[in-house]
Amino acid sequence: MKKRIKLKTYLGFIVFIILFVITITVYYSFFATSNFERERIVVVSKGMNYNQVADSLKSAGVIRSKFFFILAGKFLNLEKNIRIGKYLFVRGMSNLDILKDLKEGKSALLITVTIREGIKAVEQAKIFARELGIDSSSFVNLVFDKDFANKLGVPTSSLEGYLMPNTFHYFWQTDEEEIVTRLVEGFWKVYNDTLQSWAKSLGLSMNDVITMASIVEGETDVPAERPIIAGVYYNRLRRKMLLQADPTIQYVLQDGPRRLRYSDLKIDSPYNTYKYLGLPPGPVNNPGREAIIAALYPAHHPYLYFVATGNGGHTFSKSYFDHQRAVKDFRKKFASP
Repeated sequence: MKKRIKLKTYLGFIVFIILFVITITVYYSFFATSNFERERIVVVSKGMNYNQVADSLKSAGVIRSKFFFILAGKFLNLEKNIRIGKYLFVRGMSNLDILKDLKEGKSALLITVTIREGIKAVEQAKIFARELGIDSSSFVNLVFDKDFANKLGVPTSSLEGYLMPNTFHYFWQTDEEEIVTRLVEGFWKVYNDTLQSWAKSLGLSMNDVITMASIVEGETDVPAERPIIAGVYYNRLRRKMLLQADPTIQYVLQDGPRRLRYSDLKIDSPYNTYKYLGLPPGPVNNPGREAIIAALYPAHHPYLYFVATGNGGHTFSKSYFDHQRAVKDFRKKFASP
């Protein structure tokens, strides 16, 4: 009788221990909350497995125990259902909360990316890669894929010039094709039927307009000067003068943008407007709306030349003599003492 009581007591103790261990395991696996002080950001990228995600969470102090987190994920069969993203975690979240977040993406941050006017596609790719963790090579390959350009309605060999600058909001590692497509959609919103009809009435192709706009964009940040500069280049085209536009040289530089050297003006490239007449083969950057408007509605004036004033603006001249005098004044103003 005593042996039976002892056995029951022993078994009861074992059951208690087992239940206690199970309770502790369940609690720490699912319900124990984090205790970090500040908000934490954790990035879940393409190709990361569940173990690597757990490592990132542990390193950031979001979870207390990698072991219990992995255990909870496996029990709920969530280890293969994690969304990529840049996540913001707050204090007081349990493993269960975190796992649900990773599955549903509720705490995934919308990332703001600003693409300014007048930069090349390769520079845009670098910005998106830095801010969103995308593959810059994939971005660039799409831009210079003729079939993809044609699919988006751009009848040229590349999308350079048609990636409309703006401020965007994307999730981490948004697909490169989606990003490029949205940039081009922004272009079509600007270059609408009205502008297309006006360009046609002027005898200008879309490539002509956007190429001119890109040159104007590369020359000035002063809104009031854009139509004037466009007018200068159209005047030079009509007179069959070399455009001698610095942005076209910047486009072919491997180490640009930088201050141009005299030797740069001798580069043998169809984009070198110091060497070849007419517009270059295509846009030399991605212009914004105002530069496109300037290319379609240039100012009418007799100017053929311009030089920087040193304060962001330019001095415009009708003759080469006046231009040389303006250049001399500029050099004198900024000459070293």
